[in-house]
Amino acid sequence: MLMRKVGLYVTLAIVVVLAATLGWLYFTDRLEREKPVIKLNQDISAIGRQKDIGITFTDRKSGLAKLSVEIIQDEKSYPVSKETIARRGEREKILKLTVNTEELKLKNGPAVIRMSVADHSVFKNETILAAQVKIDTVPPQIYILNPVNYINQGGTGFITYRTSKPAALTGVYVDDIFFQGYTTLINNRPVSSVYFAVGPDSSGAKTRITVFVRDDAGNETTSLLPFTLKQKKFRSDKVNLSDTFLQKIVPEFQATNSHLQGKTPSEVFAYVNRQLREDNDRTIRRVCAKSINKRLWDGAFLRMRNAKPTALFGDRRTYLANGAALGDSVHLGVDLASTAGAPIEAANNGIIIFAGPLGIYGNAVIIDHGQGLFSLYGHLSSIETEVGAQVRKEERIGFSGLTGLAGGDHLHFSVMIGGHFVNPVEWWDPHWIQDNVLAKM
Repeated sequence: MLMRKVGLYVTLAIVVVLAATLGWLYFTDRLEREKPVIKLNQDISAIGRQKDIGITFTDRKSGLAKLSVEIIQDEKSYPVSKETIARRGEREKILKLTVNTEELKLKNGPAVIRMSVADHSVFKNETILAAQVKIDTVPPQIYILNPVNYINQGGTGFITYRTSKPAALTGVYVDDIFFQGYTTLINNRPVSSVYFAVGPDSSGAKTRITVFVRDDAGNETTSLLPFTLKQKKFRSDKVNLSDTFLQKIVPEFQATNSHLQGKTPSEVFAYVNRQLREDNDRTIRRVCAKSINKRLWDGAFLRMRNAKPTALFGDRRTYLANGAALGDSVHLGVDLASTAGAPIEAANNGIIIFAGPLGIYGNAVIIDHGQGLFSLYGHLSSIETEVGAQVRKEERIGFSGLTGLAGGDHLHFSVMIGGHFVNPVEWWDPHWIQDNVLAKM
């Protein structure tokens, strides 16, 4: 009996303590004086016809009670969102709103977006955040400075243009592929310039090249670019893969792709040529997604010295082994062969953005030459540079080799625009550079 009484007293004591604690916590939250917090999730300094905005409201004590968003213009309020939260305890709320200036009947000019939040405290702590904004529904205009453009199939295009207002994002679409534009000064006036790639499969009748600009308010404008596409003939060939070559590539790719263990040489090659090639292309586009906003290159690009071309840009290959097809590919560079272990030099000034193993390219180096222009050096036996290094034209970056998907010692050299391959031969030609790039600056 005594033990039961002791147990009852202990239970009652625990209940009393818990009740007191919960009551203390309740009244502590109800009596707190800490103000809620408002955070804008992106810049909203300008609003066009329509703009998506995100706002985070936070209160870590008594919780959110009332939220409101409005735009004030000429001393008149235009409600955007209003919400009451009856249940206590909601600590955070993210509002994703679409501001439609036409529906709100706002006019172009200055305005204020006013955000407020109150909590559940008995003191109704409130925070108000007001941000100056500009209502701007006028789309930017594009003034193309190069009305005549001759572009080689598989080659590089380059244009300059002005816009009627500063651009938040601008560039060129080749069909659905976007190439970013960069701002430069010509005669002390800001001008947008863009390098873009026209693929080896492009056709003059179907390919659309469109200049695009979006301003700070989100207004967008596009303009079709006039151009003439010069068709090129690319070689096609069937490549018979020897057992010696297949046996040579197996250990390297099995070492870096464990799921290839136990596969036949033909199965290894088929995977490498198809899946790994696609993976490498994605890696290259990711690495080349950002480029320094400054032209680093100077003059024609350096071609590997005393080297003979063994494969050209755009070569279409069908691979065979013992008469059976193992896949095909399009060669997106120029293969250059000299002596084994020949020194490899930077083709132009730039910054090293990649140096290491790169699948089918073996040991590879990628150089950023500025404003979306890059060069790639593949199959190196060794690399003598590192990411972040600034290199000058003719500076040694490694030695030729046969790493990756290479049948013999050579350099695979590519030029890319934003990670998309173009014919390197153009960039070796000072006359092409003068007529198609420098003259347009």
